[in-house]
Amino acid sequence: MLAAPQPLHAPDGFLSPAIALAMWALTAIVVAIAVRRVSRTLDERAVPLLGVMAAFIFAAQMFNFPVAGGTSGHLLGGVLAAVLLGPWGGTLVMACVVGVQALVFQDGGLVVMGANIFNMGVVGTLGGYALYRAVAAVAGGEARMRVPAAAIAAWASVVAAAALMAVELALSGTTDLAIALPAMLGVHMLIGVGEGLITAAALGFIAGTRADLLTIARGGAS
Repeated sequence: MLAAPQPLHAPDGFLSPAIALAMWALTAIVVAIAVRRVSRTLDERAVPLLGVMAAFIFAAQMFNFPVAGGTSGHLLGGVLAAVLLGPWGGTLVMACVVGVQALVFQDGGLVVMGANIFNMGVVGTLGGYALYRAVAAVAGGEARMRVPAAAIAAWASVVAAAALMAVELALSGTTDLAIALPAMLGVHMLIGVGEGLITAAALGFIAGTRADLLTIARGGAS
């Protein structure tokens, strides 16, 4: 059974072949939709920003911050990418980041790459962006509540990704959900605080220095 929380970059061997294959299929469908949406709707000014954002998130994920119990976390970046690039552009960026990490740096397995991309790059980006828009709308509008709404959504994206990984582990027979879910959520709720603070700081900096970047993604946000 699982004795400690597992990272969101799951290694091979933790998910059953059936679950890994199902997650690959779901990821392939979503990424294909994202490619079509981005090619049709994303402002051409945002094309260079896709690469810049991917490079930034990739580099930022290399820096870990400590959390309780001797564990550490790092930025996921899905909500940050979605706010700047729209949810579909952010999904493509996150898929590329997670894929390169697995292929080049062996951070996460190849068989379970579909699950890793889905958990962090689909749920963390599409789901995080939906929550961001909902919170901003309820709290007074995106222009006014962009930073706090993004912070809340970023925290929730980490927790949601951790919960989904726990479910996948349980469905694979690796551990019981009653063990995996509390273990994953306990530490990732703390990691999510760091995610929210970093996301808020990055958006606040961009708003103060290059506010025009916050409007580039409007065309691909639907």
